[in-house]
Amino acid sequence: MSAKKSNGSIERYDNIKTVPFKFNSRINVPFSPETELSGMNRRIMPDEYLVYERKFTIPEDFNKGRVFVNFGAVDQIAVVYINGNKVGEHKGGYTPFKFEITDYITDGENQIMVYAFDYTDTNEYSRGKQKLNRGGIWYSPQSGIWQTVWLESTPVKYLERVKITPDYDKEQVTFEYFGTDEVEVLIYDGKELIADTTDKTVKIPDFKPWSPENPFLYNVVFKAHGEKIKSYFGMRKFSIGEDEKGIKRLFLNNKPYFHNGLLDQGYYPDGFLTPPSYETMENDVRFVKDCGFNMLRKHIKIEPLLWYHYCDVNGIIVWQDMVNGGGKYGAEVSVIPFVNITLDDRNYRNFHRTDLEARKLYYREMEDTVELLYNCPCIAVWVPFNEGWGQFDSEKAYEKMKSLDSTRIIDTTSGWHDMGFSDVISKHIYFTPIKVKKGNRPYVLSEFGGLGLKVAGHTFNDKMFGYKVYFSKDSLTKAYSKLYNNVIIPQIKDGLSATVYTQVTDVEDELNGLLTYDREVEKIDREELRKINERVKYDDYSKN
Repeated sequence: MSAKKSNGSIERYDNIKTVPFKFNSRINVPFSPETELSGMNRRIMPDEYLVYERKFTIPEDFNKGRVFVNFGAVDQIAVVYINGNKVGEHKGGYTPFKFEITDYITDGENQIMVYAFDYTDTNEYSRGKQKLNRGGIWYSPQSGIWQTVWLESTPVKYLERVKITPDYDKEQVTFEYFGTDEVEVLIYDGKELIADTTDKTVKIPDFKPWSPENPFLYNVVFKAHGEKIKSYFGMRKFSIGEDEKGIKRLFLNNKPYFHNGLLDQGYYPDGFLTPPSYETMENDVRFVKDCGFNMLRKHIKIEPLLWYHYCDVNGIIVWQDMVNGGGKYGAEVSVIPFVNITLDDRNYRNFHRTDLEARKLYYREMEDTVELLYNCPCIAVWVPFNEGWGQFDSEKAYEKMKSLDSTRIIDTTSGWHDMGFSDVISKHIYFTPIKVKKGNRPYVLSEFGGLGLKVAGHTFNDKMFGYKVYFSKDSLTKAYSKLYNNVIIPQIKDGLSATVYTQVTDVEDELNGLLTYDREVEKIDREELRKINERVKYDDYSKN
């Protein structure tokens, strides 16, 4: 890998095969050069770009007819060459992409080169919580390849993608195929084959529903053009309804269901956005489950698909944020919301969203995100915007999201600047008393808490950020217990439908996690959390 100075343009590299490069570093992919696990610890600035090179040989029996190169994610812009030929470019640092390279590979040794450009927060592209001047709730920036890269071969005609839609009320599941309609589908209940058909809609009478308490998954095999593709689905329904008192609630499988969750940033001290191992990802999810929570809000990040698989099989509901962009944030997120002013997000200057290309890219990334995660049973809620970070045209964003996926709930403007187009009333409350106000939508406390404790020897640096700071495990535990027992649980009967406590782990300066950043210390014992969470649920309060 090599880092070079950039003039901010990618067009100049259309004929890059004529430009010689001397590669001066080795990097451990898929870790960004800024991270310890990359083996580099090298900060990449916006006026630089990365050049990756690798030589590879296609195994003799690998090519079935077509060959693709897949990228889990490259931050923010990627341009890919095979044997000196440009095969494609991709904008967007958090979504996967692939290019066909069939016509560019040769027998023997091949060369792949990837050029990565990352402007972080110096342009309006999606960047998440990365900031060049990190600190507080903003984290260290990273660049380039940060998810897995792999080769794939398919027949000339093949099953490109399947869209799986369970219909809880009609006791059936529908499969929409892309690339071919010549598909045989086999559905299994455990090892028992319960359907073998070419029909696109399959009845499953007396099905086993998916829920956090019983995350049952049906295995499915798709047969197409000599290939077998394995997957799964869950029979469940996320919706909104009224309880016995006429209060709007979140529903799961046609019954009121309380979403009791945590904010999950998905950052790691040695890999930043990239988990150091699959086991680490799985352990995070299992910790949440062991503590008695049933939901995670995946905050301003798109994880590798395996993370969502762990949520599917462990029974964790997921609220999925879109990744934020826009210009440098100001009073629209730091001052104005706290004096009860709602800005019009149709005026792009209000939220620093004046770049037309970046706005178009946001919608393309929205489409890519929904396509990527649509089949995950765990996804219950989409969150287009958070706290006014690069917010714009929330009415259009809501309508766009509904057109992409009508089976999930939408929290359009999590926190504030609610323009009225959302399925929920969504509030972030850290500094003022929490008081539920019933309305024509379910009331969700989509962020709160943030109680901080610094554990010596387990911090990123010497800084301390938390919404309220404690100095011992005992005092933190008592404060957390008081918050839930005196404030949260009593208001469930009044209409509180979901809570998202901040947060799963510490992240850099933020020391308000239930776990330290290195995941080695539980700040509140999971047994204590589980005992409290047994009471954080919806009950038929009309009978009380």
